[in-house]
Amino acid sequence: MIELRRGAERGYADRGWLKSFHSFSFADYHDPRHMGFGPLRVINEDRVRAGSGFGKHSHHDMEIISYVLEGALAHEDSMGNGSAIVPGDVQRMSAGTGVQHSEFNHDKAGATHFLQIWIEPAQAGIPPSYEQKHFEAAAKRGRLRLIASPDGAEASVTVHQDARVYAALLEGSERATHTLAPGRRAYVHVARGALEVNGERLEAGDALKARDVAQILLERGAGAEVLLFDLP
Repeated sequence: MIELRRGAERGYADRGWLKSFHSFSFADYHDPRHMGFGPLRVINEDRVRAGSGFGKHSHHDMEIISYVLEGALAHEDSMGNGSAIVPGDVQRMSAGTGVQHSEFNHDKAGATHFLQIWIEPAQAGIPPSYEQKHFEAAAKRGRLRLIASPDGAEASVTVHQDARVYAALLEGSERATHTLAPGRRAYVHVARGALEVNGERLEAGDALKARDVAQILLERGAGAEVLLFDLP
């Protein structure tokens, strides 16, 4: 089964300093048809205005991944971590029993454009933890690069769920395939550009849900940057 989720159909919030598209129900946006996909609970496409950001706030029992597309995101948390996340970086914060953090765009001119992704953990009440790694564009060019996994395979960040996240950059004749094991599902999110996924043309913000499908084929990209989630 293939189901498309067009970017224009997503929830949207404009708070002045923050413009955010919600692929799944989040905050004031609620749609019972789009509450998540397996353990994938949130994909927010956020643009944070220069000099603005999210003040200190709390999370618990959630795997939170930040994937920056443009600009930089300054992060501080109650575990003592402080860092800047830039394009190519993948940040994973396991909220577990509870953590506070803040995220800011300290640039005086440009907006920060990033994806905020939440995955429900397999087990509640784990100790909070943090991880950040950089993945060069060359490692994602024309192929699916594993960026998050339950065992940290291929130097990916570790998530506490049986979920694997891949990133790819595709242009022209470049093609990438991913085989799904029986009983697994896939969610493909186009971060920017356009491409075909299993014959369906997707633009930036669009997504494809796949169940009972043996393989995902990504091809005919035009400046495409895409995330693929392999989920239970």
